[in-house]
Amino acid sequence: MLEVFVDFDGTITDVDTFDALVRAVAGDAAWDAIDGPLLAGELTLREALERQAAAVRLSRAETLEFMLTHARVDPAFAPFVAAVRAHGGAIRVVSSGIATVIHDALARAGIEIDVIANDVDFAPAGWTMTFVDPSDNGHDKAAHVRAARERGDRTVYIGDGISDFLAAVEADERYAKTGRALEAYCRERNIPCTSFTSFAEIERALFR
Repeated sequence: MLEVFVDFDGTITDVDTFDALVRAVAGDAAWDAIDGPLLAGELTLREALERQAAAVRLSRAETLEFMLTHARVDPAFAPFVAAVRAHGGAIRVVSSGIATVIHDALARAGIEIDVIANDVDFAPAGWTMTFVDPSDNGHDKAAHVRAARERGDRTVYIGDGISDFLAAVEADERYAKTGRALEAYCRERNIPCTSFTSFAEIERALFR
């Protein structure tokens, strides 16, 4: 059986929604003060997400309104989901982002799909993250891929960023958003991956 695992922020959407939120609310300097140490390996992704969330002071309604105007779901994603299912496959979203935001964005796009993601308490003094598991990433996406492979399934991972590195390596096939961190990570390590800008390209590659 085919099992497809898809990141949300920057993969299904055109922008990383958490990045956009923190930059808009706290400013570029606040984002860079956390992102720099993360890229240098001085912070785990879990620690970085906790600090970034604490800098955001928006209500749930304000957050969803912000996403409505600042993030766009790839219009080719819904047909891609349908194609995976039509070929007898399973597909789910695995994200280190915010489940509330993800569910709302996908519902507005008319897409019903399983979502496994972190979430937040929308506290006015700063958000508090709720993580999927105790891993350094806050969500061990690679564990989902490994479990599928152990069941004997053909696994595909689709992503763009740092939180996708380990999961992508675990998959039988991987697709990396063009110009993003996952693509560079794979190229630097000679890990086979296919670059993409739209899910229409992935659909053609998988089901041609």
